[in-house]
Amino acid sequence: MNLEEYKGVYVYAQQVDNEIGGIAYELLGKAKELAAPLNTDVTAVLIGHNVKGLADSLAEYGADRVIVVDDPELEVYRTEPYAHALASVINQYKPEIVLVGATAIGRDLGPTVSARVATGLTADCTQLDIGDFPLVAIPGKEDQQKHNQLLMTRPAFGGNTIATIACPDNRPQMATVRPGVMQKIEPIKGAKAVIEEYNPGFTPDNRYVTIKEIVKAVSNTVDIMDAKILVSGGRGVGSPENFKILEDLAEVLGGTVSCSRAVVDSGWKPKDLQVGQTGKTVRPNVYFAIGISGAIQHVAGMEEADIIVAINKDEDAPIFDVADYGVVGDLNKIVPALTESLKAELAAK
Repeated sequence: MNLEEYKGVYVYAQQVDNEIGGIAYELLGKAKELAAPLNTDVTAVLIGHNVKGLADSLAEYGADRVIVVDDPELEVYRTEPYAHALASVINQYKPEIVLVGATAIGRDLGPTVSARVATGLTADCTQLDIGDFPLVAIPGKEDQQKHNQLLMTRPAFGGNTIATIACPDNRPQMATVRPGVMQKIEPIKGAKAVIEEYNPGFTPDNRYVTIKEIVKAVSNTVDIMDAKILVSGGRGVGSPENFKILEDLAEVLGGTVSCSRAVVDSGWKPKDLQVGQTGKTVRPNVYFAIGISGAIQHVAGMEEADIIVAINKDEDAPIFDVADYGVVGDLNKIVPALTESLKAELAAK
């Protein structure tokens, strides 16, 4: 493999029902950062049917070029045709880096494509950088240290350690990134990208799944990743019924209730509301951690919040190490009192 042939940072721009997912914009923002020290450009790969009209929005969020793979076989996501499309783009254009969102689709597509193009993939990354690998040169082997590598950082061993992984001998360097971890850039209104249409040809075979029916679940739940204020509860809340006091606080603040893994495992709240390493990564303006001890797996999903307020009866709870404001005491007394105080203040305005 001639590594010098591989250039550019590519982002798989996930779309569903002809709507670009937010993770695509987040990855484009990170791609711009990674492309700068490599002196290269950013390309979005848009796969679907009748999706060319979505290219301009990708340009506004940082794409210099958009490669559009459009075919009726790509109207609905299926592993085989989508993997064929993205793998074909990689083989044709030879990108140095490929980023994929760690969504339900991305977690299926990314590993399948990496196997087809014979490269590695680091899953669920929380940080991406360009640097040297090994990170510290081995004495006597300084000439073997490789530069301008994609350093992919992710939690390992249940979040108890952090691993930095590189792929120095194969290209492209591939990573999946969890939604909410990277930040999108401010959109550049009116920006245009070079649009290239590419179609490798699609011949259905016995690996093409036939979709008989699509049933969409109807949910009134607000996506916690979009919430500006989150009132999050843990096992310390005590019971599913006791979440009512958190819901009252969230209602006064115009916020949304979320929870820890322990709450989901207990069956008190649905998985969609879980914050943490095995849940969702959130970046609200204000995050209330109520009855949450602050295990590293939970903190990994909310530590980027602008303001963190912790309420816990255990003054030694790890959550206080990351909190901007902390209250030690009984949440059953503190939360209702806080809610009533806010109600009174809002009524007086």
